[in-house]
Amino acid sequence: MRVCSLFLTSFMKLWEMKFSSWFLLVSFTWVFFVSTTHQLQIYETQLLLQLRKHLEYPVQLQSWDNYNADMCNLPSTLHMSIKCQNNSVSELKIMGDKLAKFSDFHGFAIPNQTLSQSFSIDSFVTTLARLSNLRFLSLVSLGIWGQLPEKIHRLYSLEVLDMSSNFMFGAIPPPISRLVNLRTLTLDGNFFNESFPDWLDSLSNLTVLSIKNNHLKGQIPNSISKIKKLTGIALSHNEITGKLPDLSSLTNLRLLDMRENHLDSRLPLFPGSLTTVLLSKNQLSGHIQEQFGKLNQLQHLDLSFNKLSGAPPSTLFSLSNISYLNLASNLLTGSFPDRLSCGEELGYVDISSNRFTGSLPSCLASTSEKRVVTFGGNCLSVDSQHQNPESYCRSSMVKEQSRRKAIGVYVGVIGGIVIIVILLLSLLVLRRRYTSKEAIVQHTLPKIMQYDTPSGISSEVLANARIIYQAAKLGTQGTQLQRVFSLEELKEATNDFSQSLILGEGYTGKLYKGRLENGTCIAIRSLPLFRNNLIRNLEIRLNLLSKLRHPHLVELMGYCIDGEGHDNLVGSRVFLVYEYVPNGNFRSHLSETCPEKALKWSDRLAVLIGVAKAVHFLHTGVNFASFYNRLKTNNILLDEHFVAKLSDYGVSIITEDIEKLEAKGDGPKSWHKTTKLDDDVYSFGFILLETLVGPIVSEKGESFLLNEMASFGSQDGRKRIVDPFVLTTCSEESLKIVILITNKCISLDSSRRPSFEDVLWNLQYAAQVQAIADADQKSSASSQ
Repeated sequence: MRVCSLFLTSFMKLWEMKFSSWFLLVSFTWVFFVSTTHQLQIYETQLLLQLRKHLEYPVQLQSWDNYNADMCNLPSTLHMSIKCQNNSVSELKIMGDKLAKFSDFHGFAIPNQTLSQSFSIDSFVTTLARLSNLRFLSLVSLGIWGQLPEKIHRLYSLEVLDMSSNFMFGAIPPPISRLVNLRTLTLDGNFFNESFPDWLDSLSNLTVLSIKNNHLKGQIPNSISKIKKLTGIALSHNEITGKLPDLSSLTNLRLLDMRENHLDSRLPLFPGSLTTVLLSKNQLSGHIQEQFGKLNQLQHLDLSFNKLSGAPPSTLFSLSNISYLNLASNLLTGSFPDRLSCGEELGYVDISSNRFTGSLPSCLASTSEKRVVTFGGNCLSVDSQHQNPESYCRSSMVKEQSRRKAIGVYVGVIGGIVIIVILLLSLLVLRRRYTSKEAIVQHTLPKIMQYDTPSGISSEVLANARIIYQAAKLGTQGTQLQRVFSLEELKEATNDFSQSLILGEGYTGKLYKGRLENGTCIAIRSLPLFRNNLIRNLEIRLNLLSKLRHPHLVELMGYCIDGEGHDNLVGSRVFLVYEYVPNGNFRSHLSETCPEKALKWSDRLAVLIGVAKAVHFLHTGVNFASFYNRLKTNNILLDEHFVAKLSDYGVSIITEDIEKLEAKGDGPKSWHKTTKLDDDVYSFGFILLETLVGPIVSEKGESFLLNEMASFGSQDGRKRIVDPFVLTTCSEESLKIVILITNKCISLDSSRRPSFEDVLWNLQYAAQVQAIADADQKSSASSQ
């Protein structure tokens, strides 16, 4: 019994020892495992902090300061987002405020625009590549400069790469072709200036390719047609030359944007899946093939400012989904069928500045209630004031044929000369006596191309993105000067300036509605001149203002100067006579108090794009730039087709007195800061903001709105402040694009505000994103 007791006691002690050892071993292993997991998180946290140091501590990453918790749980903002998977960073998005505002970049740091001279893109990418599990990388407007290193391919898990709006130059590194999982490649707004990549077909999973606004050269390789999953190709604003490849095999392609390059081929075959084709401002030639009339998914087609000839297929106008069709400024000829039919969705057509003859079909008549048609600069039998005589178009056709024959003769002669020269050189090359002559001959041959300039418009004008409206100016040459009205005419038109005809009243004067003897409705703006102005000076300024012509500007029809009996030397009032725009102002169509009048998001974008085009024209499209253009929603008018037209523009050209009065703060207070009235971008930013939140919220004041901008960073915040009518009609991605550009426009630091060109491109991109989302929704609804 005692033996059994001793045995049992010994066994229990042995078991306790073994259990203790096992417990210690398990505990140590668990602690080591936890420590290792935590250490991995620390390692990637350190990498993130190192990246912030490389980026020179941008304000967008201030939330990282003194943040001791897991970086994966860091709240996302409008400018920064981190997402993790399996204790590794899988998504990193940083949006800065260093916009590339320069047309050229010479490879050196630019103060307050790029990162400093000490920045090393090679070291930055080395650190970045250690986040080997990254699938989504977006580094936008951060001032990153230099040549993108080849080691970027070490991010082998990448599915989305977006490094837009930076200062990278040189070649796009070929090792990117090893990123076999890549679905989206976006490098817009940089300075890549080597040949277009010929290795893109290695990216078999690529769906979106966007390298807009760079300086890429050379031709697009035919191999791009092997990337079968492509849905969008955006290569506009580059220097790409040669032939546009046959893309008919890309059956998923929906967007093709090749605007403002130097493509000089005929139009190729396109897939039937396309919804948007933008090929304006190239040198494309030949006819518009019948196959365009079979692209049943097509919604937007822009072939303007090319060298296309012949008659366009009539079926192009009747496509079931076509809504935007721009064929302006080509060499198109022929007449339209009397029974031409137009698609129900067709809302905008521009066939101006071509060689069309005959009558305008009823479906393209300008009296349509839902369609805007521009047709000036042809030889049509309607609206003779803005048409050329038919003989002009006929002679142009004859000249064109003669020119082509002449070119054929020249080519034949020069070809014969070249053959003779080559034979002579072949005989003489053995003696090596005419090497220099051979070089001279080779350099003289390209002069043949000088014969290929259409309508007297230089190829530089057609190709230069910075003079986007130059051709529009050329098209208005020869228009009549503005009419000078008498004060008696205006009194008769307004029933002696009756109070009942006042459309509005502000510190710049009153606005009256009037009707001329011929029944034309007009709007008359009365401007007081606080200091007597010489009438001659006023006339010079008014003549400058009269030269402003744009589809989105309210047309100035004429003026009247009231001299008040001072021997016509000085004036105290000037009356500006404008076209009458019947559908009220933009602000009245934003109000949630009248839901039946409120515009949906896509329509608001169309209005904003129109106004942005108008202001960009005022800034860059004329020899005398017009700033201080009184940008606010009340001054954006909508015509009978709901096309936006900016009013009260260019007043600073007429008189500086009112501007000086505003700058001193003597004028009535508005919710725009008086110190910022001289910045059209800033004012337009508040138009964007009012479009987002509606006029009721905007009336709470500027400081309230600036504080509320932080709310846009979260989905809950957007639901709280954004106009409900916007939220129910917009896509989230389109809304985010507009919010981002709005935030930049109203930056208190004027150096950080974008150019109007940047604003315009962002709005157009937001509209494209929204159009795709609307099409997807329509397709989903029809399939149910």
